[in-house]
Amino acid sequence: MAQAKPDDLTIRVMSREDLDRAVDWAATEGWNPGLKDAECFQVADPAGFLMGFAGDEPVAAISVVRYGDKFGFLGLYIVRPEWRGRGFGYRLWQAGMEHLKDRVVGLDGVVAQQANYARSGFVLAHRNVRFCGTPQIDAPEDARLQSVSPALVADVLSYDRPFFPAARETFLRCWLKSDAREALAFVEDGSVRGYGVVRACRSGFKIGPLFANSDSEAELLFRALASKAKGAPVFLDIPEPNEAAIRLAMRHGLSPIFETARMYRGQCPDLPLSRAYGITTYELG
Repeated sequence: MAQAKPDDLTIRVMSREDLDRAVDWAATEGWNPGLKDAECFQVADPAGFLMGFAGDEPVAAISVVRYGDKFGFLGLYIVRPEWRGRGFGYRLWQAGMEHLKDRVVGLDGVVAQQANYARSGFVLAHRNVRFCGTPQIDAPEDARLQSVSPALVADVLSYDRPFFPAARETFLRCWLKSDAREALAFVEDGSVRGYGVVRACRSGFKIGPLFANSDSEAELLFRALASKAKGAPVFLDIPEPNEAAIRLAMRHGLSPIFETARMYRGQCPDLPLSRAYGITTYELG
């Protein structure tokens, strides 16, 4: 297979085993996925994860998750290093974009690839910056901070809706489950005014999403979620236009370590970035 050509690539929808393999590749690339991300990724769009094979050898992966009828998000785009430069990635990209045809498509790409994505019709919206640190934080005592129990899920789903270009209930119902992640909401006078999720990753813990109506609510949620790390590294992926979120991260000793280019093909959605203190994932938006 060393001489395999792009036309020899076989593309198929990933099995769960394939998706686990792709997540392992992401870890090798330094993307630090969550320990139990794959299950929720797959339920978002079971047909939205493609893997390319040269013969029986898996060589490339891409996620092209469809949300509703009008939006999709592209991520997890990886060609194994020893198979790069042969056109396999572009073949898989074409198949992925066909899966998302006639939709607005978002992605978080490495900044160095912006020009390549631009040639496929993507336009820069803003940067997302990954912050990391080891905050020593005790959980705040505040009755307004509540675990997202089944009784609160519907309210959180409703609160989340303006922050994403399309409804994503199937994904979020999985993401909010307490068996793999911890989700907290800020509830005042019976109304959700913010929420966030923390999960264990290959290294440390990631907080995402972190959405709130105000800086004070985001502060309380961040402290409560970061306390779950118990001194381990904490990662937060912040939309750069939200300067208050950057100040929050730096106030707790987090520093920028990595950035992506959030780009869209089609009309750029109007999202409330001033209330988005941390995006959900680079893989699914």
